[in-house]
Amino acid sequence: MIRFALKCANGHGFESWFASSEKFTELVSAGHVTCPECDSTSVSKELMAPPVRSSRKRAAKGEARDDTSKSMATATDPEIADAIRKLKAHVEENSDYVGDRFVKEARAMHEGTVPQRSIHGEARSDEARKLIEDGVPALPLPFIPRQKTN
Repeated sequence: MIRFALKCANGHGFESWFASSEKFTELVSAGHVTCPECDSTSVSKELMAPPVRSSRKRAAKGEARDDTSKSMATATDPEIADAIRKLKAHVEENSDYVGDRFVKEARAMHEGTVPQRSIHGEARSDEARKLIEDGVPALPLPFIPRQKTN
């Protein structure tokens, strides 16, 4: 997983995780990456410096190699990535992947025309927002679902 600092055409900055740089490019080209502030699909990568501390500076300060006083970003990023991996595994094991039929399936379950079950899939941000506005329980996931085939 790669974390990118992103910026929309309206100047809003945000971060997101992607499987790879190629996947980022693919998702942006398809219009699947949107600004959480304004829903703009015109998104680009920003310059991002990783929180790196050289061993030379550590040695000069007399710090041990396995220093536990890490920066917050360094300490939490692996924990967040691990939590996302666990969430993804749980969702994929305990719900049905419905792909781009997510909005239709969620609405049908909410209206009672099909039986209730746990599902996950894809929806455009405007469709997801409309579901939530209409009282249909739906949450964005912090990962791209693995597409299942027959």
